[in-house]
This record gives sequence, structure tokens and C-alpha cells, in this order.
Amino acid sequence: MIDKGYSSPSYKPLYDQIKVLLTQSLIGGEWRPGDMIPSEIELASRYKVSQGTVRKAIDALASENILIRRQGKGTFVATHNAEDAKLRFLRLTSADGQKEVLNNELISCTKSKADARMAQILDLKAGASTIEVKRLLSFSGRPLIYDHIIVPANPFKGLNGARVEEANGSMYSMYESQFGVRMIRAEERLTAVGAKGEVAKALGLPLNEPLLSIERVSFTYGDKPMEWRLGLCVTDNHHYMNELE
Repeated sequence: MIDKGYSSPSYKPLYDQIKVLLTQSLIGGEWRPGDMIPSEIELASRYKVSQGTVRKAIDALASENILIRRQGKGTFVATHNAEDAKLRFLRLTSADGQKEVLNNELISCTKSKADARMAQILDLKAGASTIEVKRLLSFSGRPLIYDHIIVPANPFKGLNGARVEEANGSMYSMYESQFGVRMIRAEERLTAVGAKGEVAKALGLPLNEPLLSIERVSFTYGDKPMEWRLGLCVTDNHHYMNELE
């Protein structure tokens, strides 16, 4: 039986409209991270289109790491709780390629207000409530990243220092499991800077020691910005690693 709460797409390409409808269901929480979505046949019936059109829409979402196909099992909503996704956006790699133990030390977690720049970045009104987190990330016992994070307060009600410390790992996994917010993509800007003030002290560096600055904005479903992050990274024996396709 066709779900009458959903309308048939009215313009071409059809798969693009189905992609939008599937994304709306994800935004609305019909399917949570880790959930299996209905079969292609069920979705084709719901949206009154061919199975091939649904397949093409799902392929597009899978290519964006929003959905995951599992052979013989079905299609699932991607999750940051999966072991291979926990460090998806962390690109700092040891020069010798060895895997390292990552630890996080909370410096502060405070309430703040969005200034004009942050309001524009996070699509907020100037002065809107935000939560600001500062952490020190250590690789195999050595501090390598000073992590400065700002998120809008409303979607993350209850986020505090205790929760950050309990997570002791990917903030994205914690956002997803505790607040229902999944980051699906990020934009980054890389520059070279010198270590200043509290950053130099936290990383145990002399003033003006070179650092790699990684400014990132992360987006959830519907391309809504949900996190601004500045990572100031020591790269004397590490490098930024990215795979281009």
C-alpha cells in the first residue's frame, strides 16, 4: 500500500527528487544512524517510481557516505559509531605510517555567543547561544593538536565538559549517539601559522613555532552547518594525509 503522506516527484531527474525525499526522511528522524532503510521495492511503491530510479537515488546517497549498502543484508544509514568511521575527518598521520593511540584532554567547555563571523559560518543570528569546547589531542602520549570547537547550543542541549570527557574519542560519534546529529561532510581550509599564547603552552612549544592550521566546518543532513572547528597541529613528524578521487 502506498504511503499517502508522500507525494510523487513532479520534475526530472526523478532520482534527484527521490534523493531529496530520502534525505527529508533522514532529517525527520524516520531512520536513525545504523538503521536499515526499506527495500528498493518498498521505496519504489511509496514514491510511485521505478525500482531503478530508487536504486540510482540510493547510489547517490551511498557515494556521499550517507547510506551504506551491505551485500545480502540491505541498505543502512551510515554511522560515526562504526569503527572505520570514528576518525573519518582526522587526517594527521605519523611520518612512519604507524597507527597511534589517540587521547583527548579537555581544557574547557563553556557557553558563548556567536559573533558576526561565527553566526555567518553556522547560519545563526548574531548573539545566538553557542557551546565552545577546547581540547588537547595527544598521539601516543605527545600533544599534537589544539582543538577549538564551536557548535550551536540549541541542537546540543546538555553538552558539557563531563560528556566530552566521557566520549574520549570522536566528537562526531558523541554528537550522533547523544544528540541525534550526524555530520556527513566537511569543508576545510589549511594555512601555516605560528604558535601563540595558550596554544604554545598547551602543546609545549616555543612561541611562533610553525603549526598547521586546519579550519573546518562540518555539515549534517540538508547541508546545514553544525560545527566550526580549528585544529592547530604540530607537524614535525606528522603530516596531513588526504586521498583524492
